[in-house]
Amino acid sequence: MLAGALVAFGCHQAAAEDVIASVKYACADDKTIEATYYADKVDIVLSDGREMSLPQTMSGSGIRYADADESFVFWSKGNTAFATEGNDDQPTFADCTEEAQ
Repeated sequence: MLAGALVAFGCHQAAAEDVIASVKYACADDKTIEATYYADKVDIVLSDGREMSLPQTMSGSGIRYADADESFVFWSKGNTAFATEGNDDQPTFADCTEEAQ
């Protein structure tokens, strides 16, 4: 299980592969997302067994990550997150909130 702790970096900049945070989100319909955040990407493990690494992409609000054809998009903002798949804007992993430690 991943912990939801933020790593302090002091005065130096994080390298691209430094873990910034690891968070487990509890979502609607008893789904979960485990997310490991890096400076320019996120690695996620979904409760249905899928694992993927997604690069950070442009976003107007929050942090957005997507695969190359944008068929899977993961959004996070504060202690919440959701994921959409395909051409449908309806989240397939909805109402996700960071689990308390």
